[in-house]
Amino acid sequence: MTPTTLPLVQTGVVRGACPHDCPDTCAMLVHVQDGRAVRVQGDPDHPVTQGFLCTKVNRYVERTYHADRLATPLRRVGPKGEGRFEPASWDEALDDIARRLNEIRAGEHGPQAILPYSYSGTLGKVQGESMSSRFFHRIGASLLDRTICASAGSVGWGVTYGDRLGPTPEEAEHARFILLWGTNTLTSNPHLWPALRRAREAGARLMAIDPIRTRTAAQCDEHLPIRPGADAALALGLMHVIFRDGLDDEQYLRDHTVGWEALRERAGEWTPERAAGITGLDAARIEQLAHEYATTRPSFIRLNYGLQRHRGGGTAVRTISLLPAVTGAWRDLGGGATLSTSGAFQLNGGGLQRPDWVPPGTRTINMIQLGEALTSADAGVGGPPVQALVVYNSNPAAVAPDLGSVRQGLLRDDLFTVVMEHFVTDTARYADWVLPATTQLEHWDVHTAYGHLYLTLNRPSIAPVGESLPNTEIFRRLAVRMGLDDPEFADGDVDLIRQALESSHPWMQGITFERLLDEGWIRVAAPRDFRPYAEPKPNTPTGKIQILAPELESIGIDPLPTYVPPAESAEADPERAARYPLMLLSPPEHPLMNSTFANVPHLERAAGPTKLLLHPNEAAVRGVRDGDRLRCWNDRGHFYGRAVVTDDVRPGVAVSYGVRWAQLSDGGRTVNDTTSQGVTDMGGGAVFYDNAVEVEGAPGDEILDRVPRSGVYSTVPPS
Repeated sequence: MTPTTLPLVQTGVVRGACPHDCPDTCAMLVHVQDGRAVRVQGDPDHPVTQGFLCTKVNRYVERTYHADRLATPLRRVGPKGEGRFEPASWDEALDDIARRLNEIRAGEHGPQAILPYSYSGTLGKVQGESMSSRFFHRIGASLLDRTICASAGSVGWGVTYGDRLGPTPEEAEHARFILLWGTNTLTSNPHLWPALRRAREAGARLMAIDPIRTRTAAQCDEHLPIRPGADAALALGLMHVIFRDGLDDEQYLRDHTVGWEALRERAGEWTPERAAGITGLDAARIEQLAHEYATTRPSFIRLNYGLQRHRGGGTAVRTISLLPAVTGAWRDLGGGATLSTSGAFQLNGGGLQRPDWVPPGTRTINMIQLGEALTSADAGVGGPPVQALVVYNSNPAAVAPDLGSVRQGLLRDDLFTVVMEHFVTDTARYADWVLPATTQLEHWDVHTAYGHLYLTLNRPSIAPVGESLPNTEIFRRLAVRMGLDDPEFADGDVDLIRQALESSHPWMQGITFERLLDEGWIRVAAPRDFRPYAEPKPNTPTGKIQILAPELESIGIDPLPTYVPPAESAEADPERAARYPLMLLSPPEHPLMNSTFANVPHLERAAGPTKLLLHPNEAAVRGVRDGDRLRCWNDRGHFYGRAVVTDDVRPGVAVSYGVRWAQLSDGGRTVNDTTSQGVTDMGGGAVFYDNAVEVEGAPGDEILDRVPRSGVYSTVPPS
């Protein structure tokens, strides 16, 4: 029996992978009884998963069999946004969608009037961007710049080091001084924590640099409550002390970097006193931290994507990432810094996605500017108006910034919207068609990671719930109905996995579908003594670590590390900061994963109502008491939350965890009603944490214009 026809296990344990946007990419074991999944657990044999799953994914079975899970295609019968649908057959749905998309392709504005919208609802290489990319590239749709999470830091790291590489948990446990910089490890990277705990037991010191005393910061030896967006200033202040006191590794800098002399001169301007004035930290503590970091080996920095969600985010990541180059920490096992390990996985992305099919001159629309794209005559980027929106692996009406603008666009009567989903999400409520997609337990996929070096196969463990189909199959069927006859649209999911593994990179050698099917997960063939930049030959234009990156100067960015203040800070915009004196941060809620688990009853209860955290000084000025209902607002919009008065946040900062569904929130609004469509200095990334707001009391109970909890949509009998 060939792998493409492997039967489902009726009772037993099936190997899989967690599909969600997390560095850990856990190897998952699915327990099946009589054809039904009954439990998921982390693979105890996996070196990073180590037998446990996070709070969220532990509830994956509950989510899979949720009472509101979509079981059939739905056709809208009420006004957009109202959530009224009737069930329909797949033939009806696909025939109508194909007809409408072909009409737009042949119409006045051509195929670029069609916009795909997707992100990390799954990180699988097959159900993520394979058949879908082939489909949109072949029909000539607009391209989507997928920037909403990691693009600023990714570009900042890339122009400096080339591929994104760094110590994994298996190396990090050897570190003896650890900076958790802008990362809430216990929530967003929990499988790193056991390695850090082992490092601490061996004598390591753990420090958290974060504007919030997160659950991770509370577990560290010390928490440094930096001002939001001031991270590059702190890094430059540390470099000042390191260079001044002769703690730099000049030989490493001479051998492996370009521009280090200019960096030494730049850092000379950043005295601890200057850095203290911007970061809100004590100058003496900056001096001490510089000595601790530079003289304790190995030293390891885990930086995360939250700290790049402001105007200078790419430069901030770039600046911090150079600290181990200045000290030579890259020489040590467990030394250096990690933003991502995704550069270790050199799969055949071109074969999966066929970018060679993209017609010359096709425009690209930045996904974080969806509101502008849907409400501007030229989509805000030139070219035709968007007439069709096809959403999969995302929920933009919850996760995109400036939601007021997004909703305005989704309400357009002339916008044809198709959403592939598991539930009628905030976005699906505006759709003309909602198509039921399979979950991770119901389809094939293969997963890389960005927190370790293991490639993981996901094998389906149960039959699709209801009439749901994999994303790949939906696009295959659409392609047929739209007259696309390329043989690539006949590739099955196992074919796609095999194609993904067709790589000549030495780290990918020996990894086959058959091995993955037998073993579940395989480490890429990177050196066991993994020190990626000990003797670096990065794929940068100079072949060295680029402290000085001339290519940045050509796009108007300082080619040296520097500090760029947040766009809505008092430094950059004092008039706005006077009107909106609080910088709002919206990090992930511990029981949620972006918007994916927001409607799972157990996790919804664990998250509780929307919270607004304020320092006691800020609460006192506004007459706010713990538990008060508050309105948080700026000129873009507002949302409501319950006050949590705590010194876990700095003065001048407000915190509200995300991401909720508007339909399940007080007043039908969420934190992203206040965030902007602005972009970062490089990579066109989102500036979710560059968000100046004000807070005021909003007496009264919750506004009950949310959908009844008994169901998030209604159906009418089919006509």
